This record gives sequence, structure tokens and C-alpha cells, in this order.
Amino acid sequence: WDSLAADAIVIRTVGRDLVLAGGRPRGTLYAVYTFLEEAVGCRWWASDGSYVPRKARLAVPGLNISYAPSIRYREAYYRDPMENPLFAAKLKLNGNFYNIPESFGGHYSIIGWCHTFYAWLPPATYFADHPGWYSERGGKRSPDGGQICLTNADALAEMTRVVLDEVRKNPSAGIISVSQNDWHGRCECANCLAFEEKEGSPAGPLIAFVNSVAEAVGKEFPEVLVETLAYQYTRKPPATVRPRENVVVRLCTIECNFGEPLTHESNQGFYDDMRGWSAVAPNLYVWDYVTDFLNYLIPHPNLRVLAPNLRFFERNKTIGMFEQGDGKSAVGDFVRLRTWLLARLMWDPAQDPRELTREFLNGYYGAAGPYLEKYLDLVHDARDKAHTRISCYHQHTDYLTFDDVQEAMRLMNAAADAVAGNRVLAERVRRDRLTLDHVWLLRFDALKAEAEKRDVKLEGPTDERAAAREFLDTARRHSAGNYSEGQPFDAYAVSIEARYAGPPPAPGELNSIV
Repeated sequence: WDSLAADAIVIRTVGRDLVLAGGRPRGTLYAVYTFLEEAVGCRWWASDGSYVPRKARLAVPGLNISYAPSIRYREAYYRDPMENPLFAAKLKLNGNFYNIPESFGGHYSIIGWCHTFYAWLPPATYFADHPGWYSERGGKRSPDGGQICLTNADALAEMTRVVLDEVRKNPSAGIISVSQNDWHGRCECANCLAFEEKEGSPAGPLIAFVNSVAEAVGKEFPEVLVETLAYQYTRKPPATVRPRENVVVRLCTIECNFGEPLTHESNQGFYDDMRGWSAVAPNLYVWDYVTDFLNYLIPHPNLRVLAPNLRFFERNKTIGMFEQGDGKSAVGDFVRLRTWLLARLMWDPAQDPRELTREFLNGYYGAAGPYLEKYLDLVHDARDKAHTRISCYHQHTDYLTFDDVQEAMRLMNAAADAVAGNRVLAERVRRDRLTLDHVWLLRFDALKAEAEKRDVKLEGPTDERAAAREFLDTARRHSAGNYSEGQPFDAYAVSIEARYAGPPPAPGELNSIV
């Protein structure tokens, strides 16, 4: 048993005995959940929906399954599994933001999480006495919008001391982050620039710096990994510096086109960098972006790239995945489908994403499922036809034509009709059509004008003001949270309310008010 990989599972029948076991720390639990899924037929769609078959007799066939997930760290950053850690455990998610109790196997914890340069060496503590530890830009040392000077030996010594102290506080975490701040501002002193030029990338001095910290960590904590980012200006791998065995490089896809797989020519730069890091790094972790940070409440047609991208990551030595979704929003573009689909694919990227999607839609939405599948196909086909670049900061829906919106409304209406007699299923469909209703509201004037031009009926509500109120009420009823990164839904709702507040009072009405 000690030879089993982390979270590996064993499911085996031996005579009339059934063996469910696995590698530490969660393998046995995952073996139980896998047996319940594959042999019994249980499904955990979301925290508010599951399926457990009722059978008078359970017949277990001969089983001999051994499986170890190549992606050991699996995190889908969505609100449902974060707020319901036992649901996360059932999906075999085990990342930093799931507060899964130890009795259910616990979870990975990254000390500091990320962007930790100023967390470990705060300028308020150090800059006055040690300005040389911080970025030089334009010939001047400043902590404002900067980074750490990665060729400063004293800064390295203090970083190493602080990091070791942090690991001593929580040695079981397994990973600590030593990573650049979430902005540019790298050091441009002569030593740093010379190192960059030699390595052909700012990642050169970064990896050398992190390697030195990791060497000290490895001597005292051989099981602890030191993580750093390959992000924006450090995404290109260095020419000769190689990450140590206990260093994890976390590669970020933030600049990519998420309407196409990462193997597509529009993503050539990231593809080349991923292949470059795979050739030199012992451990890769990918920070992938699967949402629209500018607007969670519009369609985000990237479902077709999720499986191809995960297979690409797996082929390139990726042991950890952080799929950053709508973590602060309870509503969005089928966020429960995305959570379940990503969890299944991170566990086994070889699975058929279309079959998984169909299974979820039919299981979670009942008779509405086939109509929702057609709706999702319509949205993705429209994006594919228009060849629209989909970034993680994309708030336009112009790839959806007038005809597309019309048909989408018809499909959503059919989905609602199919489950009209079931209160639970009807509310799920109502909640998850919010993104389409949002498109309709945002583009109402243009859609109405086009319908009048063609002399056709505009699909959708007959009263746009009532529709706006109902949209806002539904979103609030389901605790929308944020509508974009860092922006609360209630702040955004003001603009919808203003847009559909009706015409201003006529002059005569104003006189009567006065």
C-alpha cells in the first residue's frame, strides 16, 4: 500500500470480498466514491442535487481497477464546492480553497497562495533600511508597483529566513509560494538586466532566486515544494537555469484565446512556452482561466476547449490544476455544469466531454436537458462561425446574431416548458438562463429594431421593464454575489435599473410635483 501514488485508487473483487483502498491521504475515500459512481450509479451533480438509485439488490461484477490521477492537485474555483467542502470531496477536488476536514482526507494548502514577494518582504517593514532589496526602475529604487531585486544577496537571505519560518508554522501544507506580485515592475538594475539578457527571459533571475530558497527548504523539509509563477513577463522559460526538483512552476494562461484549444495557432506563444517549461521543469502547475472576469453574467463559449486543454497540460508534466472560475458568484454561465465537468476531466482527462455534458444536463435538469444541450451548441457554434477571440476579459456578445438570440430564447422557453411541473427543476432552469436574459436586456434596443425591420416577433418577454426587474430579482434570490471580478452584483444592478426605469417625467408632471 505504501507504494501507491497520492490519491491512487484500488477497486478489486477477491472471491466474495470487495476491496476499496488507495494511496494516502485520500485514495481510499476516492475508491469508495468511484465505486458508488461507476458500480452503483450514484451522481453528485451539485450541492443541491444528486442521484442515488434505488435497487432491491446490488450485484457487483468482477472488478480489478487500479488508477492514479496524473493531475494530483485539482481545483475548480467555483463557489459551490468552496462553500460545501463535502461536495468538493465527492468530486475528488482537493485544492487550496476547499476547507475539507481531515476526516474526509483534507486538502492541499499553499502557504501564501500566490503573489507573495511583498507578503514575505513587506516594504513597510524593510524598505527604509534596505531599499536595494526592491526594484530599480529609471535609476531609482522604489517599492511602489515593483518587485524584489532578485540578484540582491541580502534580500535572498532574508526571504529564505522568512520562508523557512512560514513552513515551520505549517509543515504539513506541502507547498509554499515564493512568487512575483500581481503586476509588472520587475527590477531593472544592471545585475538583473544582465541576468535576463543571458537567459533570454526575466524568468532566469526568478528561477535562480527561487532555487536558492528551495535548496534551504529542502534540507529541512524534503517533502515540501516551493512554488513560483511563470506569469506575464516571466512566462517564457530561461535558456539555462533549471528549476530544482522541489520547485513547482505555476504557468498562467491569462493571455490566451479561450475560444480555441491551446494547440491552435492563435495560442502559439503559450504553446511554445508550455512546451519549453515541460522540457526543463520537474513539476508544472497550470493556472488556467475559465471565466470572463469582466462579466460573469454573459455566455462564455469555452466549454469545447476544456478537455483538449487538460489533455495538453497532462501531456506536458502538469501535476496541479487551478481552474479559475466564478469563485465569488453563485450564478453565471452554467457554473454548476462547469464545476462538475472540470472535476471529472481533471480526475481523468481522457473522458468524453460531450458525453459528460449530456449526462449532467439530463441528470441535473431532467427533461429540460436536451433543450439546454441545443442551447449550448448554438452559442458555441455561433462563436466558432464568427471566429471570435474569447479572452478572460471579454464582455461582448456580438458573435450571437439576431437569429441566434431568437433561437436561444425559443430553446430556453422549451426547456422551461419541459419542467414546468417540477418546482425544483424549473427554478434551476430559470436561474441558469440568467446569462441569456442578460444578453437580451443589454441588446434589447438593437434586437427590437431588427425585429421591427424584419417585421417578425421579438422572442422574449413582452414587457422589457418587467423583464429587467425579474432578472434582478432572480439573481438576488440566488445570491448572485459578484457580477465581475471584485465588483458586487448590487452595484451593477443600478445600471440595469436605470436603463429600464422608464421615461423621465414630462414637464407638466414636474410642475405638479413642485
